[in-house]
Amino acid sequence: MKVVIVDDNEAIRQVLRAICEGEGHEVVSEFADGEGLLDYVRGFRPDVVCLDYEMPGRNGFELLAEMDHEANQVAVVVITGSDEPELKGHAADLGAAGFIRKPFESIQVIEELNEIAKARAIAARAAAEPLAEPAAAQKAPVVETAVAGKPPASGARQAAAVTPRTAVIVDDSGSIRLLLKGILDEVGVKVTGMASNAKEGIQLVKNHRPALVCLDVDMPGMSGLEALPLIAAASPQTKIVMVTGNATRQVVAEAVAGGAKGYFLKPVRPAKVEEFIRKLLGL
Repeated sequence: MKVVIVDDNEAIRQVLRAICEGEGHEVVSEFADGEGLLDYVRGFRPDVVCLDYEMPGRNGFELLAEMDHEANQVAVVVITGSDEPELKGHAADLGAAGFIRKPFESIQVIEELNEIAKARAIAARAAAEPLAEPAAAQKAPVVETAVAGKPPASGARQAAAVTPRTAVIVDDSGSIRLLLKGILDEVGVKVTGMASNAKEGIQLVKNHRPALVCLDVDMPGMSGLEALPLIAAASPQTKIVMVTGNATRQVVAEAVAGGAKGYFLKPVRPAKVEEFIRKLLGL
């Protein structure tokens, strides 16, 4: 992979270069701060950016947010000497593909790069495949439901069935959407729609009635937790899984109360997501 290293500490840059090159990756550029980084990434499209969080001028999170939206095929590994516990989750929610705290060992960098290589291969295959054509699940008849063996009461209804092995992805990160699509494709779940915000996601669910929705918690405007009950009401038989970098007790409790079946942690690790999806959908 082609790697860019961004750190104001020259010694750290040298260590990262040695690790990357030792694993067969090519370090194509180094930056001591964020000046010119975004233009470089947009123009040369490296595969990975190793990005220091604390630098002179703009911090790593500001740069990360812009890279994710403007060049979302670039995987960013945030590296920091800070011990603030919430930083890892915040970085993941902004689109980071990896996170390392200083001082680090070379194996940590190697493992992050290996995970990124796997994820990039999956996302590349997903990008080459068009979205699946939605089945006519929205046209399924609404069936009256009997309760406890009695004939259905007047007005009793059962929601239209979902289309098996289909999914909708709702996440404001383009890289996360592609990665999840690729993972779902590999386990035989066809993605019929992807949205970058909750409002579009709710409409997709109404239209497609998928078996599964992957719903980002932290999005601009309406959050995933706010959208959760609306999606559940739009398609009660759809199974909803939250996607978050911060699985705090409050987030988990709100997700469960809203009807979610579980959550994926960011950075998304394909093997764990595959295992969860297979169990959830009985594949």
